[in-house]
Amino acid sequence: MIFKDTTVEGVYLVEAEPCRDTRGYFARTWCQSEFERRGLNASLVQCSTSYNENAGTLRGLHYQAPPHMEAKLVRCTRGALFDVVVDLRKESASYGKWAGFELSAENGHMVYIPEGLAHGFQTLVPETEIFYQISTHYAPDCAAGIRWDDPDLAIDWPPVAQRVISERDAQHPGFADTPPLPYPN
Repeated sequence: MIFKDTTVEGVYLVEAEPCRDTRGYFARTWCQSEFERRGLNASLVQCSTSYNENAGTLRGLHYQAPPHMEAKLVRCTRGALFDVVVDLRKESASYGKWAGFELSAENGHMVYIPEGLAHGFQTLVPETEIFYQISTHYAPDCAAGIRWDDPDLAIDWPPVAQRVISERDAQHPGFADTPPLPYPN
């Protein structure tokens, strides 16, 4: 597995290293020791899938507040999406910054997202599926979000003919109205 630094502290673009032969390929998409060796949260207790019927579906920006902050490893298993993270950790050098990545079933890239970041995505094609590996169990009372189109963040979402977004996600507060999260130890 290849871990590439990004502009947001602690976020990595992870690329599988396929071993190819005449049958196709085999590649690791998770290795606990690889993550531990880099000091990343390697405790994954839950896996989830998000299926999205339409291109232009936007989910997020979501995060879990303390004491249930979560790390995630996100991978597109079908279709393609633009994946976004926003740093909410006040002590971080990249506090308030965002990074975006194109993930697709074709490129096989993954994004490691540490605790203290908001996460969202917009599908680029119909019938897109995202696979999440998550470090803690979902706690509905700690679920929160930031408005996807907050001008303070100025996220450069790809243009779409029609955006599909839930009413809940459209009503999230802006970054300035979101309390900063602690930097996990």
